[in-house]
Amino acid sequence: MMMPALDESLVRSAIERDGFVVVEDVVPPALVDVVTLAIDRAAPAFGVRQRRGSTYAIRNLLEVVPELANLSAVQELIRVVLGADAQLVRAILFDKRPDANWTVGWHQDTTIAVRQRKDVPGFGPWSVKAGVAHVRPPVQVLQSMLTARVHLDDCPAQNGALHVLPGTHRSGSLSPQAIEDCRLKEEPSVCEVARGGVLLMRPLLLHASAPAAAPARRRVVHLEFASCTLQGLEWTTPVTPLEKVRDRRSQPREAVAGSSTRSASRIPESRS
Repeated sequence: MMMPALDESLVRSAIERDGFVVVEDVVPPALVDVVTLAIDRAAPAFGVRQRRGSTYAIRNLLEVVPELANLSAVQELIRVVLGADAQLVRAILFDKRPDANWTVGWHQDTTIAVRQRKDVPGFGPWSVKAGVAHVRPPVQVLQSMLTARVHLDDCPAQNGALHVLPGTHRSGSLSPQAIEDCRLKEEPSVCEVARGGVLLMRPLLLHASAPAAAPARRRVVHLEFASCTLQGLEWTTPVTPLEKVRDRRSQPREAVAGSSTRSASRIPESRS
């Protein structure tokens, strides 16, 4: 029996138009449990941030939870947008909780993690985070990337859901003043995502989040994928290209695309 299938053309058009899309029920509950258990068992290490004995952020997440490289349902979503040559190049954990509840202002994601620092034209400035070299690449590199935010907990608006400014990914790399101008002119969308759902977004999409008004666990696995190679540099932890991902998920998945309203509007599924 054929189950409802995700309309790939709607995902691609939402990413092209708005810079983001929410897809529900991507990661099965049992697999969410496996990932959360591995994170909860993470020992204190370089790049693992803990408060009162509990982990709330892990910067080099693939080293702690290598199972993330095998989330084929997520990889398949990435393939829809970036193609079969895309690679997983970075993984980070964010966990807003009552004792770690922070604000993130409006910004774009404009740095990448690389294996080692080399002076290459067009790349810079440089920084080091948790022992890993980070650099701002040419804008074309960022435009070839896609982020998948895998939600391990329900994330309604009052639990620190991400706010985005639809369409701003098409403006390239923005100055602080340009970001402020966009913030004042554009109406943000709130990306509410249920447990097991995925928010796909372009790195150059302007986004922000406020502290949770009703703080609870809000664990998000932030996976960055790229469809390009770096000239003169290497990605830190490139994972096998998605051309080896063959299995098509049959469980129902519902796409939610952004709009100019405060909540994302729903796109009907296609059926085959």
